[in-house]
Amino acid sequence: MSDYKPVASSQVTLTELMIPSYSNFGGKIHGGIILGLMDKVAYVCAAKHADGYCITASIDVVDFLAPVEVGEIVSLMASVNYVGNSSMIIGIRVISENLKTHVIKHTNTSYFTMVAIGEDNKPKQVPALLLKNREDIRRFFQAKNRKELKNTYKKDEAMLKQTAYEHHSFMDALSRERCKVELD
Repeated sequence: MSDYKPVASSQVTLTELMIPSYSNFGGKIHGGIILGLMDKVAYVCAAKHADGYCITASIDVVDFLAPVEVGEIVSLMASVNYVGNSSMIIGIRVISENLKTHVIKHTNTSYFTMVAIGEDNKPKQVPALLLKNREDIRRFFQAKNRKELKNTYKKDEAMLKQTAYEHHSFMDALSRERCKVELD
């Protein structure tokens, strides 16, 4: 394993035809199909960077920007945007192309945190990233900032779990919302 790997060495594109069995009740491609493909491309990208097995640790925001239609070609582009010790943040961009009209749509964006797993089934160190252009640098810092915001959010969540929601300030706030409180 090398100490550093360039971003481009593990970039992956997965392209697949959207068939009728992938559609939901509304006739569009089911979001779960897209999520499954995102997980697959994130895995391949991370495994190439880590030179081995990886697991999905978290999925940070999946933005569904436009529907995908049956018959369109979907391409999922994955790139290692950031590395920690054993974790990697994989950025994924999904586009669809209508082969008849040649219209291309950006349909999804997401960020998967993947963790490299060694032979002992414990997290293993991954190569550092070699940033070779401004885009690599931009993505690295955006992912770093996203990770820091996520850690702040986790701390806030822990604090929220300890909050007593019967307090009068919460009850007052609830009175201005579309809800009704009926405590036993």
